[in-house]
Amino acid sequence: MGRISISCLLPASWHFSISPVGCPRIFNTTLRQIIVIGILAAAVSLLYYSLVVIRNKYGRAYRDKRFHRYLARVTDTEATDTNNPNLNYGIVVDCGSSGSRIFVYCWPRHNGNPHDLLDIKQMRDKTRKPVVMKIKPGISEFASSPEKVSDYISPLLSFAAEHVPRAKHKETPLYILCTAGMRILPESQQKAILEDLLTDIPVHFDFLFSDSHAEVISGKQEGVYAWIGINFVLGRFEHTDDEDEAIVEVHVPGSENKEAIFRKRTVGILDMGGVSTQIAYEVPKTVSFASSQQEEVAKNLLAEFNLGCDAHQTEHVYRVYVATFLGFGGNAARQRYEESLFTSTVLRNRLLGKQTGLTSDSPCLDPCLPLDAQDEIQQNGQIMYLRGTGDFNLCREIIQPFMNKTNETQTSLNGVYQPAVHFQNSEFYGFSEFYYCTEDVLRMGGDYNAAKFTKAAKDYCATKWSVLRERFDRGLYASHADLHRLKYQCFKSAWMYEVFHSGFSFPASYSNLKTALQVYDKEVQWTLGAILYRTRFLPLRDIQQENFRGSHSHWRSFSFVYNHYLFFVCFLIVLLSILLYLLRLRRIHRRMLHNSSATSLWIEEGLPPQKIAGPL
Repeated sequence: MGRISISCLLPASWHFSISPVGCPRIFNTTLRQIIVIGILAAAVSLLYYSLVVIRNKYGRAYRDKRFHRYLARVTDTEATDTNNPNLNYGIVVDCGSSGSRIFVYCWPRHNGNPHDLLDIKQMRDKTRKPVVMKIKPGISEFASSPEKVSDYISPLLSFAAEHVPRAKHKETPLYILCTAGMRILPESQQKAILEDLLTDIPVHFDFLFSDSHAEVISGKQEGVYAWIGINFVLGRFEHTDDEDEAIVEVHVPGSENKEAIFRKRTVGILDMGGVSTQIAYEVPKTVSFASSQQEEVAKNLLAEFNLGCDAHQTEHVYRVYVATFLGFGGNAARQRYEESLFTSTVLRNRLLGKQTGLTSDSPCLDPCLPLDAQDEIQQNGQIMYLRGTGDFNLCREIIQPFMNKTNETQTSLNGVYQPAVHFQNSEFYGFSEFYYCTEDVLRMGGDYNAAKFTKAAKDYCATKWSVLRERFDRGLYASHADLHRLKYQCFKSAWMYEVFHSGFSFPASYSNLKTALQVYDKEVQWTLGAILYRTRFLPLRDIQQENFRGSHSHWRSFSFVYNHYLFFVCFLIVLLSILLYLLRLRRIHRRMLHNSSATSLWIEEGLPPQKIAGPL
């Protein structure tokens, strides 16, 4: 009686046999086929199951990573655990024109991954409030008495010293960075003020404070720090494998012969204050210039820097364009407009012999004021009376020349060089006046839409001032909107629109501008970018320790990507071996059947079976 033996690359104890007794012959053949098909089906099922498990596991891991990233932003509001010995601290003093503010930041030890930056957060006290303090006046007020500067700033440093654990003082870097107010002082007075700080502060405080930690930073540096801060908070410096994340192709500065790299798309920033307007965005590709003069100007507007902790690594090298335009802020622009309106009206009165604007009964008509709104301009002791006509389109037309655009290519406000923006693959955030113009009265803050904004601004300008006042009294506008905002909203809406679309040349169809006051419910200061940039080399120690540990645990340093590919290769090899082995068993089985049938034939004829010659 024949038996079908089945075995594969398994332990010998797993060998088993199936006897065909009582089974039709055709069933034996089908059984072999079923067994082979079953093994193949099991192998395919196992492979599919492995893929599904891996996908679910790492898909969930990625989702968890994103969840924890957003959860971390929520927990940013928790009180800082000052008893945690692994927390590091850093201090930045922002010495502005109207006052000085101190910010205290903290971060855990670096995770040892050279691709990641420090996880810097603003320190919060026991009541969960940010550790921030402001004093007045501005530091530039001590230009004539620099010896008093250290006493002036001492309360800020004492405030920080109370919050930073005493044991951490000597390793806590302190940066005193001066901005607009100090820039206008003569260099000798700047030097005297900084010298007093560098001399007296180390005597009274133990913070890490060297000569390079106190300086007057340029508007360009301030813009770069603001750009770093907003992109850090948005997580744009993190690495990603998510297909849904927007990426850009980047030609790293200084490595033109190397292949381009792909990384997360960063956001640009637009900030319109009362006096100036600033724009900053990454220029991912090598730029070209229309002339040698333009190239010289561009050198002062393009900043190239490495945020990574290793100067030899280029994955965190960024090229950022930063330009600041004095006189293009909302209030300064209105003042320029009023001066122009006053001058042109006086000239017209002289030429035509009229008295327009000299009395409230014959006011000068201003299309940039809401309908029937009244205002006054004072110039050289003379008063000019205005009355609004609320014509948004005419207002835009009148203020267009104030952009000072030129016919030269790649230029913006005042004819200043501006590298091309890839409008189809870019994103911008608008702060200050960009937010106030869209939200305070029009209630359209957030995603910007030019068509909707234009319609809302037209309707607002054309609304009678009495109606606007009634709405204001009923509390229909933002809580911090006042009568000054209501009166000049029409002008500022037109000014913001023209600066964005005419000055910076963004098309009306551009849909990737978000106007915001805060990001994740917190105000983003340029000081965050400053501390991040200036502490970028601190992770080197933790990375070196991590590499040392990794060299003693080589197998743990293998990435899962490598391991699961290795698993698939091994799995396929085993599967192929099984199939080959089954084919060999089939050939042997057929040969045995052939020999068995030949023996039966000899027996039926009454002849002794012949011996099959074997190997010698």
